[in-house]
Amino acid sequence: MTPINPFMSETPFPPIMQAQRWVQDAHAPRDRALINVSQAAPTDPPPAALRQAIAEAALNDPSVHLYGPVLGRPDLRAQVAQEWTASYGGAISSAQVAITAGCNQAFCAAIATLARTGDEVILPSPWYFSHKMWLDMSGITTVPLITGAELLPDPDRAAALITPRTRAIVLVTPNNPGGVEYPADLVHAFYRLARDNGLALIIDETYRDFDSRPSPPHDLFGEADWPATLIQLYSFSKAYRLTGHRVGAIVAGCERLAQVEKFLDSVTICPNQLGQHAALWGMQNLSQWLTGARAEILDRRAAIEEGFAQLGGGWSLLGAGAYFAYVTHPYQAPSPEVAKTMVEKAGILALPGSMFTPDGDADGLRQMRFAFANVDRTGIAELFRRLAALSM
Repeated sequence: MTPINPFMSETPFPPIMQAQRWVQDAHAPRDRALINVSQAAPTDPPPAALRQAIAEAALNDPSVHLYGPVLGRPDLRAQVAQEWTASYGGAISSAQVAITAGCNQAFCAAIATLARTGDEVILPSPWYFSHKMWLDMSGITTVPLITGAELLPDPDRAAALITPRTRAIVLVTPNNPGGVEYPADLVHAFYRLARDNGLALIIDETYRDFDSRPSPPHDLFGEADWPATLIQLYSFSKAYRLTGHRVGAIVAGCERLAQVEKFLDSVTICPNQLGQHAALWGMQNLSQWLTGARAEILDRRAAIEEGFAQLGGGWSLLGAGAYFAYVTHPYQAPSPEVAKTMVEKAGILALPGSMFTPDGDADGLRQMRFAFANVDRTGIAELFRRLAALSM
């Protein structure tokens, strides 16, 4: 057999793929539909008006079928800069925005500009598994920053983990998988820590549109020197249900984006043109619709919080927000076995905490993630009925 890069072969398969195999292999109850709370991606299509705009562009705008600028459409970059400046304060220019083929690619591009084999990146645990996978495949060491019962990372603990090989600290807020919204002062403390140590602070705000707070989640763009430290990532997939179109963004200093451009040109050449058209149309026309979508997600979050408060039986809610609830389960079995049993006995597909934590981590073996964005209140009520009846 021809060689396989060991960094690649030693990286575990993506958790979503593993979970889907559990369903295929399981003898799940046939008298009830599967409740899939494993994946944090909208399953509904974009609203009809946006689909119409996509169709009209495909028919009438020849440019959407051609290569475009590597860093994305100028009008979309300008729209992001304008809205982010209004949302966060400070000043962001379109030259400090790049459009990517989804937020995962934004993360990969950012890391590619920062670190090489043997370097280190600090990730709070539990972490978003795709971040860990890319670091593994790149030969970059993940340094776990273990969070406490409230799932909030501690800047002092992070400071103790910094070595000469550290290149970046990564935060996700609202958090995947934990759901928690990081307080603005905590985010600012991490910014100061990164800045003072010459590190990058990468903040993945994929779920910013579903943050429950009326105030800005942080004020980092108001810092005069933010381009030297901050790299913000974003996804249009969740806000406008554009998962299949793959549109994300990086906001960073111009010098950083000049290096990002090399990565993107080598990987995708340009972001999806129809997807960019859709993202821009959505930003310009769907603010009221997005407000309603946000209210619906927040209502489902409330239903999840109410349900776990009443469930009992040893279940404990650690964090809830955006698309996620992160919980401890009451069973002696480790979380991967609990997850498989839930498919078999209850027709529930959720992910074990072990997929978001270091190998053998005791907390991860007691934890589960429920992604509830695609389950309405009726489905959430059924979820809790099944959990209450589950035995192992």
